[in-house]
This record gives sequence, structure tokens and C-alpha cells, in this order.
Amino acid sequence: MREHETKKTFDEAISDGMIEGRNAVIEALRTETAIDKIYIAKGETDKTLGHIASKARDRGIVVVEADRRKLDHMSRTHAHQGVIALAAVREYVSVQSILEAAAEKGEAPLLVVCDEISDPHNLGAILRTAECAGAHGVIIPKRRSAGLTAVVAKTSAGAVSYMPVARVPNMAALLKDLKKQGVWVFGTAAEGTTTLYDADLKGPAAIVIGSEGDGMSRLVTENCDFLVSIPMKGQISSLNASAAAAILLYEAVRQRRNGK
Repeated sequence: MREHETKKTFDEAISDGMIEGRNAVIEALRTETAIDKIYIAKGETDKTLGHIASKARDRGIVVVEADRRKLDHMSRTHAHQGVIALAAVREYVSVQSILEAAAEKGEAPLLVVCDEISDPHNLGAILRTAECAGAHGVIIPKRRSAGLTAVVAKTSAGAVSYMPVARVPNMAALLKDLKKQGVWVFGTAAEGTTTLYDADLKGPAAIVIGSEGDGMSRLVTENCDFLVSIPMKGQISSLNASAAAAILLYEAVRQRRNGK
């Protein structure tokens, strides 16, 4: 019975996109499996873990040092050996490829930029809405963000298979580059000076959604062309990140459809 339970747990771990244990992670790196992030036990000086971290960084994979208690909590097999990798359900694309795809369609680019959205359910919901609204791509930061994991894929209801996602090391630098390429950057903020219905989202636009707790970071805020506020009529002063994204995206859809 105990062996059956262990097997079941391992199968569930694989379906969740979690690769646990040194040999399993080394094999995933060797076969160039798409990996979103690798967690390694903090303070470990083991040569094998050091080799894993070095190989991962060479491939541009984010390596996070984590307390063993966190690894124990994450683990489904209870045999993580100090390392857990989260598999990515698909490869990331470049920002440039997203812009080129929009140009090929003869459409003004419509992008969603997620500034440190750490809840995978929120990111999955944003991907789902972006796909339904016809956005050309979603951009996330390499660190302090949920990635394209199995949980995100499930929450996106399949949208992750169709919505291109780019991952960048520096969000402020990204926004500066987008502006150089003629994309207007609209940040969402309660204190925004432009109301949602006054924002012109018909042209090339990047809609920035801030993190669940703190909103947009200071540097990201400073690099927005407009700070857009969503009208609030109730007693609660803020919306869930994925709900805010949906409202702005569909205002962009309305404007582009009606031409005003």
C-alpha cells in the first residue's frame, strides 16, 4: 500500500511539472527540457548541486536558493535531494518576435506586460483573457514572477498553447525599448491621471499590470507614458490583477473595433 501511494505521488508530481532529485534534474538539463525555474537548497556546498546551478545559469534558467523547509513543502515525492525544477509547458519567445507577428498581420501591437505577477492563477487568467481579446503577446520578468508552469497552463484553459510569452531580465529597460519602437505604454494605477475611457488604446499599446500586493514598481511606473485608472464606484478601491487586465484589454478591443 505504501509503495502504491509513493508511485501515485510521483505521477502527480510529474503531471504538475515538478522534476525532483539530482539525477532527474540533471537529465532534464541534458535533454534540454524546457525549464522555468530551479530551486536549490540554500547553503548547500555539494558539488552536484553546484554543477546543476552552473548548467542552469548557462542556459539562462532562473536559479533560486530556497530554505529546505520550502523545498520540503513543495516536494511531492519527499525525495527532492535539495533540488526541484519546475518544467515550463512551452518555450518562451522573444519580444521582437511578438512585434513582428503583429506587423505580419497588419495590426497595431497589443501587448500585456505583467510586472511581478507571482500568483500562477492570476497569470493563467491573464493569458486566457489576452488570448480571447486577440492580444499579440504577454511579457513577464525573469524573477519575482510566476512562469509557464503546469498550474498556469491549467488556469489558462489552454490559452498558453496559443499566446506567445516573452520573459525579460529588466522590465524598465523593456518599456524604454518598446517606446523607442513606437509602442505607447499604459500602466494601471489607482492614482492614474488618465481615466480608462480617456485612454487611446487604438494604436500600438502595451498594457502594464502591477503585482497583486504592491502594484507596479517605481521604475516601471516612471517608464509608463500614461497611468490609467479604472473607475471605482464601490467601497473597495482595487481590482484583482487579472480582472484589471481584462477590463483594459476589452476597452482596447472596443476602441479598435469601433475606431474610437
